[in-house]
Amino acid sequence: MYQVRQWSVRHARGLGIWYRWFERLIVALDPLFRRVGYERLEAPVARAEQAIKGFLFDCQMCGQCVLSSTGMSCPMNCPKNLRNGPCGGVRDDGRCEVKAEMMCVWVEAFAGSTRMCDGEVALRTIQVPVDWRLRGRSSWLAVARENARR
Repeated sequence: MYQVRQWSVRHARGLGIWYRWFERLIVALDPLFRRVGYERLEAPVARAEQAIKGFLFDCQMCGQCVLSSTGMSCPMNCPKNLRNGPCGGVRDDGRCEVKAEMMCVWVEAFAGSTRMCDGEVALRTIQVPVDWRLRGRSSWLAVARENARR
């Protein structure tokens, strides 16, 4: 799983392009989602999202996905759950101070962001604290609902 996560960071540019296309698709599907009912779709879409994003990014299903802002490196894989940058305990070789066998997710986020269009700008965006009530919910449906309102 860790190797796939690293692959995703190395291919952040292509995954970012794919995600922008996918986001437009799910926003366009909002009328259908509203007819079926977002709540009825939540469980099956969350399962599909967990399978796909779990495999590619080791997604922790926080319900507030920021992968496109963090170089396709999920900040929820940080043992300290830091969403706005490294803790200051990053080792000289870029490894995590808590899990020495793992690269710091923020070192990976920076590397992935340099590969993405406007990735370095997105990386500097301050993320709001995690709303733990959304854990396990689909961020895809949240994006569709939110962007369709605009």
